[in-house]
Amino acid sequence: MRHLLIPALLAFSVFCALGQQTQKPPLHGRNWMAITGKPLAATAGAITFQKGGNAIDAACAMLAATCTMWDVLSWGGETQALIYNPKTKKVIAINAMGVAPSGATAAFFRNKGYHFPPEYGPLAATTPGTPGGLLYMLANYGTLSLEQVLAPAMQMAAGYPMEAQAANSIERNKDHIKQWPYSKKVFLTHAGEKREAPEAGEIFVQKDLLTTLNKLVEAERDALKKGKNRKDAIMAAYARFYTGDIAREFVRGCREQGGLITLQDLAKWKPLEEEPLMVNYRGIDVYKLQQWTQGPVMLQALNILENFDLKGMGYNSTKYIHTLYQAMNLAFADRDFYYGDPYSEPREPIKGLLSKDYAKQRAALIQYERNAPEIGPGDPYPFEGRTNPYINLLRTRGYELDTTKRNFAPKQDMGNNSPEDEYHERLWLGTTSVEAADKDGWVVSVTPSGGWLPACIAGNTGVGMSQRMQSFVLDSALNPFNVVEPGKRPRVTLSPSLALKDGRPFLSFAVQGGDTQDQNLLQFFLNIAEFGMTVQQACEAANINSNQLWLSLGGTRTEDRQPKPGQILLHNSTPETVRNDLKRMGYTLSFDDRTSGPVNAVYFDWKHGSLWGGSSNHGEDYGIGW
Repeated sequence: MRHLLIPALLAFSVFCALGQQTQKPPLHGRNWMAITGKPLAATAGAITFQKGGNAIDAACAMLAATCTMWDVLSWGGETQALIYNPKTKKVIAINAMGVAPSGATAAFFRNKGYHFPPEYGPLAATTPGTPGGLLYMLANYGTLSLEQVLAPAMQMAAGYPMEAQAANSIERNKDHIKQWPYSKKVFLTHAGEKREAPEAGEIFVQKDLLTTLNKLVEAERDALKKGKNRKDAIMAAYARFYTGDIAREFVRGCREQGGLITLQDLAKWKPLEEEPLMVNYRGIDVYKLQQWTQGPVMLQALNILENFDLKGMGYNSTKYIHTLYQAMNLAFADRDFYYGDPYSEPREPIKGLLSKDYAKQRAALIQYERNAPEIGPGDPYPFEGRTNPYINLLRTRGYELDTTKRNFAPKQDMGNNSPEDEYHERLWLGTTSVEAADKDGWVVSVTPSGGWLPACIAGNTGVGMSQRMQSFVLDSALNPFNVVEPGKRPRVTLSPSLALKDGRPFLSFAVQGGDTQDQNLLQFFLNIAEFGMTVQQACEAANINSNQLWLSLGGTRTEDRQPKPGQILLHNSTPETVRNDLKRMGYTLSFDDRTSGPVNAVYFDWKHGSLWGGSSNHGEDYGIGW
């Protein structure tokens, strides 16, 4: 690789020498930290901390506020979280992902001409998970009342100045919105005018949503008056949403517009508390959600990369970029075929996928001369003492299981004819992130999503329905673990992260951005663990993104989601020598001035007894510490 390290090492040394000269300053706090994707929502977290709440209370307040602000999620979407409990000194996982409703079968969607469930509208909706997840977390791990935690969101529903990002998104998507009467009523505040969406700064009022939130608080109040304890009172609000009058109106509005969700679907669904998955990377325990998310991709990539001297390669040198890209490709190839809902058959080979020995086998496939567009799923089954039942299916698809020859994408699947802007919108399709930590040791990392604009609102609830059905497949040859069926969770991109070092919290981090989430989170983590960056430097540092994967979101045809082998996104500052070397290795390059996520994070400074916050220099991400 000749002298390839020199330019990137110089870039790294210059970057670190800048110290605090990031585009945004690092956050510092002694008592608490509240970071999320919207300034008003970060303020909601700060308000909640000032009321005496803990990190779970603040995270729930930020979640409620971001849901009320639309654009990247709403109240009918999905939530999941990793929580560090200082009392037990363990990390727990919250699964509040909705499920496919009654009647949602592969045959149903194929008969309508779909290659995947649709992107938008009532048929894209799983059952809402965010209300249940928020209420479960608050009831079991928070300290404040629901009324206290929802107060900022309720004030916002009564009217808040809408930011330009959401306002302009409504205007861009108004043709979609006009298809759905309840969405049109809420969003198109200037119907019939040239601009039908709200203007930036306009006070946006959501009467129906405010009524729904008031009903939740009323249920809590009524339960308290009857002598119920705090937890049971909050769960009374849960019952009203999923089995009471809110549920009835939600289902009526959903089905009126052609959706499939039934009252039984809502009543049967429950949030789940799970054991997270974890791998140790050079002495740091990194935690992710289970394989119904893409989170294990990062864990697999870390296992692979542990076999290389990354620091010796140099930050963003040609060799480092190439090794990262290849490791991510190997992990994503497994994700695309083996990940799915662990509560449904068939059962995923997650033990084998996270085996260190399996990672060594995968790492041995990395060649330093060129990109490998033929890389495909491996065979993790022997690493958990089982025989792969899908070998014939893989071969039917054109995958080769010989370790010297791997087909990442079958020949008939190569290429993608969709326009570049549409492709990258699907790749980066947004959500938000919520990070909270307090002086007592509670830590929360959340990546909520679903019900983003253009959202189809369910009746007079003011609640936008999820669009997460699109992450299912209809063809078992693409992924036998992720075929849609009633009661099943789709394999989602949502991926919060926690890391412990020496048994104590080290990092809490998450990012928005569809299939790029675990690509950016992986590099953020390595920026700190390998290259010693501060948390704010790591949030802003130049990353790469791979397009050599199956997209999880967007498009209606198989070709809309196909991998683009060798396509790589680099930062504008990438040295010319590195660019030329990557081109010679078979990469197709594109560039941007911000490639880091956007990542939001908390770093735990045990030496000084303080918290460092990192908040992305993308968009509207914002944090407050005290």
